[in-house]
Amino acid sequence: MTAHAEGDLIARREGSAGIIRLNRPKAINAVTLEMFRDIDKALDRFEADPQVGLILLEGAGERGLCAGGDIRALYESSRVNGDLGKILWREEYILNARIAEFKKPYVAFMDGIVMGGGVGLSAHSRHRVVTERTKLAMPEVGLGFFPDVGGTWLLSHAPGEVGTYFGLTGQTMNGPDAVYSGFADAVVPSDKLAALREALTKVVPGTPSSEVASLIKGFSTGETSGPVAALEPRIDKWFGFDRMEDIVAALTRDGSELALATLKTLGEKSPRGMVVTLKLLRLARGASSLEECLVREYRAALEVFRSDDFREGVRAAVIDKDRNPKWSPPRIEDVTPEMIAPYFVEIGNDELVFGQTN
Repeated sequence: MTAHAEGDLIARREGSAGIIRLNRPKAINAVTLEMFRDIDKALDRFEADPQVGLILLEGAGERGLCAGGDIRALYESSRVNGDLGKILWREEYILNARIAEFKKPYVAFMDGIVMGGGVGLSAHSRHRVVTERTKLAMPEVGLGFFPDVGGTWLLSHAPGEVGTYFGLTGQTMNGPDAVYSGFADAVVPSDKLAALREALTKVVPGTPSSEVASLIKGFSTGETSGPVAALEPRIDKWFGFDRMEDIVAALTRDGSELALATLKTLGEKSPRGMVVTLKLLRLARGASSLEECLVREYRAALEVFRSDDFREGVRAAVIDKDRNPKWSPPRIEDVTPEMIAPYFVEIGNDELVFGQTN
């Protein structure tokens, strides 16, 4: 075993596995710009090492793989018109695309909390393992943002309108929900993770991904659908529209307890964030690749970074924690096409480009 720097990210070889461990357990492993850069360097090293047969991503501590990106740092930069958003999201999204295309098998242990940026590091990988403790969510609309890190690609490929539901409400998926929605591949009981991990460190370099999948399957419960699958017919009926006003109207008409609870949840989110999210999700359905969605997300993210809604959403959720954001505009019907247009325009020299070094 060769050890490297053990700071916020631990990257080392154990047996034939290149281990990448997010190592900020007190922050539920929230990812910083430096951590993204260190992951990229670790992938360079593991890709070139003939003794590494696969990559294993895991989170330190008991609470989860990753609670997302370092939102507080982005908030502080946004307040002073800084450029952290432009830099961090560029490098993060390029890394997300790299993970999706990585040549060696890439296994992600999505145990506990997996949100936002943590989804970007795990849900694009080849082998995605969830547990009975998994709580996976893309809650960005509650921050005046939208599901990024390729979230629009993943959500738009979920069955029916399930992805639209999760993207707009920010609701949490359990492990089987994540498999059903296309965010994960196998549910493995948390008490079997150590044994699976041990087996993965013994995988012979050059072993094809299909054999790694079979190995993981041997530890799995075989579950492929969770609570959301039973709700899908109702979700499809409510969320099968291209305008937020129509979704709200469908939920209001239904009037059931679940519909009204969903309506209440939507009422807490950023109206502008929801309209932008819905449009991104509909565009993603016609996208030919993850990278196409990431380019679009990057354009929208830079606009979000400049917006009062993002700062207000983070203030209410993370800084002051009063859970009472004052959205601008405050109502869905006040979000105009003119407000939304800047999120979808080409950005010239700032466009996200793949295949280049950072």
